[in-house]
Amino acid sequence: MSHPRPRASVSAPERPGRDLSKPLPSALSWIVLLVFAGAFAIAYVGFDLPWWLLAVYGGASVVAFAAYGLDKAAARRGAGRVPEQTLLILGLVGGWPGALVAQQLFRHKTRKRTFRRAFWGTVGVNLLVLGAYLYIVAPPFGL
Repeated sequence: MSHPRPRASVSAPERPGRDLSKPLPSALSWIVLLVFAGAFAIAYVGFDLPWWLLAVYGGASVVAFAAYGLDKAAARRGAGRVPEQTLLILGLVGGWPGALVAQQLFRHKTRKRTFRRAFWGTVGVNLLVLGAYLYIVAPPFGL
C-alpha cells in the first residue's frame, strides 16, 4: 500500500475548479523588470524625463509591494484579503514593478491564470500609456 507524499509547503489545499496553473518562470519576471528599469534609467538620464514620472513609478511600486505582502499574510491567516481589483489597479497606475517583485518574493498571485492574464494586461496598458506620453509630450520622443 502506498502512502501519499507529504506536501513540501504549508499552502492552502487546492479546491476543485480553481483557476490554477504552473507559474511562469521567475526569470521571465526578473528579465522584464530589469529591461524596464534599464530603459527607464536611460530615458530618465539621457532624455531628461520629468522627476514626477520616477516618483509615480517608485511610489506606486512601494504601495503595490506592500499590498501584495498584506494580501499574502491575510491569505495565510485566513483573514480579509486585498481585492484583486485593487492589486490590478495598483499595477495599472505604475506599481507593476513593485507588484512583480512582490509576486516573486512572496510567491503570491503567480498561479491563478485569470489574475496573471489580467496583471500582464495592465502592464501592457501601462507601458502603452507611458510610450504614448513619451511620444506625444516628452521631447525628443515626439516628432
